[in-house]
Amino acid sequence: MILSGKEIHRNLNKKIFIEPFNIKQLNPNSYNLRLHNELLVYEEPVLDMKKPNKTRLITIPESGLVLEPGRLYLGRTIEYTRTEGFVPMLEGRSSVGRLGLVIHVTAGFGDVGFAGYWTLEMFCVNPVKIYPGVEICQIYYHTIEGDYEPYSSGKYQNNTGIQPSLLYKDFQNE
Repeated sequence: MILSGKEIHRNLNKKIFIEPFNIKQLNPNSYNLRLHNELLVYEEPVLDMKKPNKTRLITIPESGLVLEPGRLYLGRTIEYTRTEGFVPMLEGRSSVGRLGLVIHVTAGFGDVGFAGYWTLEMFCVNPVKIYPGVEICQIYYHTIEGDYEPYSSGKYQNNTGIQPSLLYKDFQNE
């Protein structure tokens, strides 16, 4: 089951932590998260799963930044979230999707216990101008049944910023 907005609010600072929290961003069954003013882009034309790939930091000016089709941009939310006892999920806002901007390629699914900023895997169908602080996506929460081990020590846990792929670490453990 998906939690209602009122249930998200009831669980705030108990099992759901959103910092900073603004009641105006609460929806009937989700909470809008905002885009930070920094993006990462990969600098290499071919990305290798078995090694760290070089990135470059871009600052989104207040006047906006035009994203180019065919390029992956890694962004992050302004809000830091932590979830205990619920499964957090991330989706783009419909108003953003209607501009042809996708905010996550495949990774909209969070783990129970995840704590950190959400890295956004953004790409666009047409050139689109983005702005820092825009409500770009929404987080919603599912209940979970059965025993589980919370996500507590994964490679993206307790991140402090945009996270490029750390898949290469999986190959180091083989």
